[in-house]
Amino acid sequence: MPEKFYVTTPICYVNDVPHIGHAYTTIIADILARYHELKGAHTFFLTGTDEHGQKIEQAARTRGKKPAEYSGTIISTFRSFWDHFGIRYDRLF
Repeated sequence: MPEKFYVTTPICYVNDVPHIGHAYTTIIADILARYHELKGAHTFFLTGTDEHGQKIEQAARTRGKKPAEYSGTIISTFRSFWDHFGIRYDRLF
């Protein structure tokens, strides 16, 4: 039976656009997942965002948007960020 390898990243808060800290942890997780894939393991790479919380509500209000609308915009920025770096996650929550 092949080895199984699961990797997750810290959840990214969407009160602002992605930065180098988000890239660092997600790139490292991607490297780990690819390494284990090359060894023949069944891998699962999970990453995601947290669109709830007071800071997110405040960031949305500052920009004249509702939290859900603002979060959706920032989440799409995160997806573009991961695409730019060639991150291959299995699920983004």
